[in-house]
Amino acid sequence: MAAAESFAASYAQARAKFLAAADGAGLDVTSHVHPMVGREGESLAMDVALDGPRDAQALLLISSACHGAEGFCGSGVQVALLRDAAWQARLRASGVAVLYIHALNPYGFSWLRRVTHEGVDLNRNFHDFSQPLPLNAGYDELAHLLLPEQWPPSDSVRAALQAQLAARGFEATQAAITGGQHGHPLGLFYGGVNPSWSNVTLRHVLQEHGQRCQRLGWIDVHTGLGPSGHGERIFACREDAPAWARAQAWWGPGLTSIYDGSSSSAPLTGLMWLSAYEECPQADYTGIALEYGTEPLLEVIDALRGDHWLEAHPEAEAAQGEAIKRRVRNAFYTDTDAWKQRVLDQAFEAAQQAVRGLGAAS
Repeated sequence: MAAAESFAASYAQARAKFLAAADGAGLDVTSHVHPMVGREGESLAMDVALDGPRDAQALLLISSACHGAEGFCGSGVQVALLRDAAWQARLRASGVAVLYIHALNPYGFSWLRRVTHEGVDLNRNFHDFSQPLPLNAGYDELAHLLLPEQWPPSDSVRAALQAQLAARGFEATQAAITGGQHGHPLGLFYGGVNPSWSNVTLRHVLQEHGQRCQRLGWIDVHTGLGPSGHGERIFACREDAPAWARAQAWWGPGLTSIYDGSSSSAPLTGLMWLSAYEECPQADYTGIALEYGTEPLLEVIDALRGDHWLEAHPEAEAAQGEAIKRRVRNAFYTDTDAWKQRVLDQAFEAAQQAVRGLGAAS
């Protein structure tokens, strides 16, 4: 089957392909229905399918659309795996179970937003909200430039933002913008002030499926960072030496980390993967974010700025809104056969490596 056939042009189509692929693989799907409706009036849900015994000692999570508009890629990976007979046979032989979590953030996937319906970046939303939230003075200083009153930004706003970039340096600016903030609800990379629907629902999924295993792996698929088509394997655990050693053994020396500065990602707060420790404390947890590049980072951030501006200006003309949404889609999904094939080749390799790693300790 051609790689492109596993990918979809919309959330509604992606969900239909995922449900059909799960059915074709003989798997039952549990649908956690979202309270909102989609861009086409469709129902939204976080759909979950388990391939393997519920009491398996080793469980691999493969998840998509943590950042909604990035879901085109992750859904395509999940559908391709579900359709692949060789992959299914490898799982049976390994004794490892796989839990596919389709559309962690179905609202953002459907509406071409990176954030949830609450405006929250899901991968900045996993905090103890009874405690003071982290401050981000760097974002505070840039907020008025990132989301100006008009879109596209004026020449003066562009010049001021370029001046800030030159003064701070690229890495410091990236960290200030993308690391997570809690003071600007309409702003970029907003971590929220309470758990989002997706946060709560994911925790329920982990409680249901992840509390019987002894070894837990996780591949969370993302896009929008790094060279086009390259799948960076970013360590997605606490800063923990045994987990780092396991991840290196599974996924190789190319593994990167936000903790030592080797990743193309800035250090982040409120990481989603911390929920694995909190909800599945009995398991040895090892995970990566599989991050595929699309466009240069500043272009991706510019697309997000436009989307957040649009959310704050519902009076914008329809044509401008459609143009902004097209740009968001292109920033997180490269709709070419060559890009999709590269995505699947690297995803299959990473998934097979995870299964070998999880099975080796049995």
